[in-house]
Amino acid sequence: MEYLSGHQEEEAVTWMNEAARVARGALCLATKCGTVIVKDGAIIGEGYNGPPLDKTEGRICGEEIGPSTCVHSEWRAIFDALRNNPEKIKGSKLYFVRVDEEGDTKRSGNPTCTVCSRMALDVGIDKFLLWHKEGIGEYGTGEYNRLSYEHTSEK
Repeated sequence: MEYLSGHQEEEAVTWMNEAARVARGALCLATKCGTVIVKDGAIIGEGYNGPPLDKTEGRICGEEIGPSTCVHSEWRAIFDALRNNPEKIKGSKLYFVRVDEEGDTKRSGNPTCTVCSRMALDVGIDKFLLWHKEGIGEYGTGEYNRLSYEHTSEK
């Protein structure tokens, strides 16, 4: 993982702000997440977390069962990119953020989701970006996957 600086960081902040815009529409009751996938300076996929099919009646997303019942924002962004821009997904970058109740961007922890990392690897996403308190970290997707597995094996 490397922390971005200069022009790369400025560009990443732009995409993180777009991911935050998407996150503000999330339907999960526990946490609002947003993802954009970018290739050649354009968003090719976006998604927020929430119950399957956005069905909010009787939903369990973010309630007593937990936020793991949500469709993750990364999954939705990948589905969106595959549906609308399948030829562009290989070599793209995935930007992920959470927002708080006021819609402000929260800083991310370390990589944790092996499902998200495996899906990103399988479709050819090249980089996975998180906004840590130290700055925007850019992970190779294989590295993100390895770190996610290390996190889950520690539990």
